[in-house]
Amino acid sequence: MDRPDFKWPIAAAQLIAAPAEEVWRVISTPGNLESCHPFCAKNPVREWPGRESRDEVHYLSGWVFERRFCRWLEGVGYDLEIGRPSGRTSFVSWRILPVDAQSCRLRIAVYPFVLQDVPVVIRWLPHMLYLRPMLRRYLSSVVKGFEWFVTRGEAVPRDHFGRHPWFSGRKGTGRG
Repeated sequence: MDRPDFKWPIAAAQLIAAPAEEVWRVISTPGNLESCHPFCAKNPVREWPGRESRDEVHYLSGWVFERRFCRWLEGVGYDLEIGRPSGRTSFVSWRILPVDAQSCRLRIAVYPFVLQDVPVVIRWLPHMLYLRPMLRRYLSSVVKGFEWFVTRGEAVPRDHFGRHPWFSGRKGTGRG
């Protein structure tokens, strides 16, 4: 599902050597971010599963975002809105794309709310030079974390694919 009102989605995908059904089982498990997300400290669930699902992402940096699911496609993926409580939200689409019987790609696309109110001619440069590379780096770590968990059966270590200035633990806190 695209957000025509949001410009320039940012996405990352990861090939996973596992059947699409197994990846679906992982991404549709409540609290899955605690095992699979390299920047997640905790992932409390308020309601699960399905279109009305709600949870929170507590990042290592201390930020807390709410996820409100708006579309649930059994075995395929879901769409959600994510943002700070009572704040603006970005639209996120998770999809499992089968490659063959034993592998698939997990793709996450974010339609960020940041800069959406800025005229296109002005927003292009900060989007391309700052927002896109930072979010792509973040998303790449997230899909790699799911690949790690699915193929190894163990939780991904925090900051395993590199620290991120927005989501990693703060220096000196012992959290990352």
